[in-house]
Amino acid sequence: MKITLTLFVFTLHCATLLAQKTVATDEQAWFAVFNQTRISNKWGLWFDAHLRLKDNYVGDLSQSIIRFGPTYFLSDDVRLTAAYAYVHTFPGPGHASIALPEHRPWQQVLWYTRNPKVRLTQSFRLEERYRRKTLTDNELGEGYNFSWRLRYNFSLFTPITQKRFEPGGLQFLLNNEVFINFGKNIVYNHFDQNRFFVGLVYQVNKNAQLHGGYMHLYQQLASGNQFRNQHTVRVFYFHNFDLRDRE
Repeated sequence: MKITLTLFVFTLHCATLLAQKTVATDEQAWFAVFNQTRISNKWGLWFDAHLRLKDNYVGDLSQSIIRFGPTYFLSDDVRLTAAYAYVHTFPGPGHASIALPEHRPWQQVLWYTRNPKVRLTQSFRLEERYRRKTLTDNELGEGYNFSWRLRYNFSLFTPITQKRFEPGGLQFLLNNEVFINFGKNIVYNHFDQNRFFVGLVYQVNKNAQLHGGYMHLYQQLASGNQFRNQHTVRVFYFHNFDLRDRE
């Protein structure tokens, strides 16, 4: 009886949230630089930096992110990373009118599947999110709210020119990433967001790629009945360094 009553109350609550559902649509532009530097057969360094703009794509600052940390190479195609990210969310409509800092340790396993016709990159990432508390919309509080987030990402690269994956080659990119929240502070939005991207990849040289295209982001906010529907222009530059002795 207790289980039935609990399920009834939960179902009624979910139905109420859906009835009150609101969706806010916006447009953003995201720019980022990624680097992986290999310093030995087993060790390397990860670094990436992001700048995100909002309000008709480029009207105002939205967010900046910097990530860095060590990478361990299980093989050339399987890599483990344990790193740190600092996230700075700029003030504006939709959140507090003050800048919000977030500290985000994270761990990741990333692996590549390569063949002459297509290449696939996949990763699982676990994040520990420490987001600064706020007293009001214009006043930071003491301490941080903590939660976990799991991310799964896949990227499928398909060549569309004769040079394929060689310098000067062009590829079609299909990418999707899904985010799941969990932890005692997560009540209504265990599903966080989904990012779907389609675009082109230009092989600048054997160590660098330029990605550009369109991303659709759909996110459920903490209230459970508020959602973001975001259209995004995304431009990312990827570069690898290999510092190992080739002799």
